[in-house]
Amino acid sequence: MQTLQIFLSVVLVVRNQSHDLGKLLEKATKTIQDIVKDYELIVVDNGSEDESIDVLKQLTGVNGLPNLQIFALTKEVETDTAFWVGCENSLGDYVAVIDPLIDDISFIPKMLEKSVIGCDVVFANNLNKPKYRFSYRLAYTAFQIAYKFFNRIDLANEAPSFRILSKRVINFILQHPQPSVTYRHLPASGGFTRANLDYTSEPASQSAKRLGDSIQRGMRLIVSTTQAPMRLVTTLSLFGAGANLIYSMYVVAIGIFKADVAPGWISLSLQQSGMFFLISLVLLVLGEYILHMASLSNEGPKYHIAQEFNSSTLTRNEKLNIEETTQYQHIEDAQPVRESHEQ
Repeated sequence: MQTLQIFLSVVLVVRNQSHDLGKLLEKATKTIQDIVKDYELIVVDNGSEDESIDVLKQLTGVNGLPNLQIFALTKEVETDTAFWVGCENSLGDYVAVIDPLIDDISFIPKMLEKSVIGCDVVFANNLNKPKYRFSYRLAYTAFQIAYKFFNRIDLANEAPSFRILSKRVINFILQHPQPSVTYRHLPASGGFTRANLDYTSEPASQSAKRLGDSIQRGMRLIVSTTQAPMRLVTTLSLFGAGANLIYSMYVVAIGIFKADVAPGWISLSLQQSGMFFLISLVLLVLGEYILHMASLSNEGPKYHIAQEFNSSTLTRNEKLNIEETTQYQHIEDAQPVRESHEQ
């Protein structure tokens, strides 16, 4: 493959992988340094509790790897949020997002072939999945069915985490009020030209994910990315009103045509049990929305960067948002593109 005249940013999220960081980043550097003109490796440390930060500082030293950009978060956040930290701080024309425990970075050249011919989004799905516990697989399947029903998108197959996004897609997501949440699905549902590729590679990790955290994340995705749950509230309310009206007519009919009914006992009991059931369902869905809105207003920023440092060696060209102007135009002060946006 010939060298592409593009600037590629590669985002990797790591946590407690101090023993594998050197090998992982060396492989990433060897994979991309010969296929693009300029590149940067953006490593987001998701609140590691081991020696990962020390290892990353060594790798960015004088004798370390070139073009590394490190963002160390103060605490662990959701994986999608950590990925977005790297995406919004990227400088590249294209941004590749990789989960090093599941995705194979050596597949990036194949994905870039699709990107440079006009695909704004290229997804790659690893057909070899980690072997999670049965309870996790069951919950994951239920979430995928529910999400596809509400949003008409199969996240697992149509929008996997391994992806390459053009800069216009990154800028599009930035316009959303919750980019770290919508980052997961918006590239697949925003109307961009996209390609979906399949490949087979043995995952680097078979460790199980935490079921509780995954359920909470799935609920947040469904509630925050679709109006379907609120539509369910209105549907239940309409159904409750209609059922109550029909039941009232039934009670009136019984009172007219039956003479041996205990006064008020049957109608009162059925009405209370039925309406309390409907009210419980409505309150459940409304409660999810209230919790979600409360989390947005009370939690503060989704993440905070504790440390940021670069490689001592940079082989890529520094890119600033400077526009060439004629002598008759006013020249604006140039500002660095890379900024840290709080969620």
